Amino acid sequence: MPPAAPVPTGPGPVAPSAPPTASGSARKPEAATSPQPPAPEPQAPASAPELQVPAPEPQAAQPQPQPQAPETRESPASPDARLVRRTLGEIGPVADKVTAYFYALLFTRHPELRGLFPAAMDTQRDRLLKALLTAAEHMDDATVLTEYLQHLGRGHRKYGTEPGHYPAVGEALIGALTRYATTTWDKETEAAWVRTYTTISQIMIDAAAEDERRAPAWWHGEVVSHELRTPDIAVVTVRPDQPYPFLAGQYTSLETPWWPRVWRHYSFASAPRPDGLLSFHVKAVPAGWVSNALVHHARPGDVLRLGPPAGSMTVDHTTDNGLLCLGGGTGIAPIKALVEDVAERGVRRPVEVFYGARTDHDLYDIDTMLRLRQSHPWLQVRAIVDRSTQLPELVREYGPWNEYDAYLSGPPGMIRRGVDALRGVGVPSERIRHDALDELVAAAG
Repeated sequence: MPPAAPVPTGPGPVAPSAPPTASGSARKPEAATSPQPPAPEPQAPASAPELQVPAPEPQAAQPQPQPQAPETRESPASPDARLVRRTLGEIGPVADKVTAYFYALLFTRHPELRGLFPAAMDTQRDRLLKALLTAAEHMDDATVLTEYLQHLGRGHRKYGTEPGHYPAVGEALIGALTRYATTTWDKETEAAWVRTYTTISQIMIDAAAEDERRAPAWWHGEVVSHELRTPDIAVVTVRPDQPYPFLAGQYTSLETPWWPRVWRHYSFASAPRPDGLLSFHVKAVPAGWVSNALVHHARPGDVLRLGPPAGSMTVDHTTDNGLLCLGGGTGIAPIKALVEDVAERGVRRPVEVFYGARTDHDLYDIDTMLRLRQSHPWLQVRAIVDRSTQLPELVREYGPWNEYDAYLSGPPGMIRRGVDALRGVGVPSERIRHDALDELVAAAG
């Protein structure tokens, strides 16, 4: 994530995680626990540093200055990066306490912000540490960091985040670090965190201001079709209230009327359609609030809210490389969208799809994929049904894949193994695409 942890930057699922890279159709697993009792009111730290987070200009946001050329991994870490990572190393073992204390500070000092968060904070707490670690990882990579923070800034609009919320979040962060980083915290470290968080905040504020001039914070989508493919998988189709631009292979976040302020990620299950409809493949997972609501309760006429599109698992149409696609479970949804995207271009480039499942029952969309294969001779579809053999290992038996761009979508374990397997047979990392493992942990919601 960002340089110094894009800590809960504003209300809503605070600080999602790393730059989008892939998983299935339904993405983030949900914690289904009863709302936790409020944390005991903390004692405020001796002094809370003032964060200089400038409010955006009322007119158009100022263009973001171009970052310096990103440092390579061999480059020495900047002084601020070393201090921030030292703090993260200390608080790692007590991350749960740090996160709980952070929210206690935030809600005690700014109770008006509590209503912008989900009632149950379990999943919320998990996201903070991941954001901090991602921030530390990319602190000295200006290009990756800026792109990630701009994505966060745009995405946080749907939570109702405003520029005035950022200083409150930053002060709570510094307060929590001051309490728990007892051996590494000093004035120099505090100054490094303040500088880093100030930079993070301004990039996000500017990105949100720019996005506000061209897109709504969210779209309303009316459910027009609900098809139950299996007892726990549904294809849900919605009609957005205004044009919704996206690319095949991307995903969005959905909020249902049954769980306000709880958003989950789902891939688009088709390329953009002339009628403007959007389809999603949703699997109900145990204790999954949003996924169970969409599979078992949603009906035509219900209205959902959609966040902006995101994700980089899209087709590069500037090359004629073949596409090697691995889809597991509902991860076949964005793979189908990619196939449709290639077909619409009318360019004959080889596309190899491996559709993995544990049982025949899980191949809920195989008929659709086989119909696509019959219509397009450049498309090959292989269904792999095996409880013991891993899909990525089987893919290595085919090939070679030197001239292919690889796309992986499905459970995080499958993606990790798939990346390792493809690198092992010579596919360059820059030609392997997937959605962020830490943000889209498992095709669930």
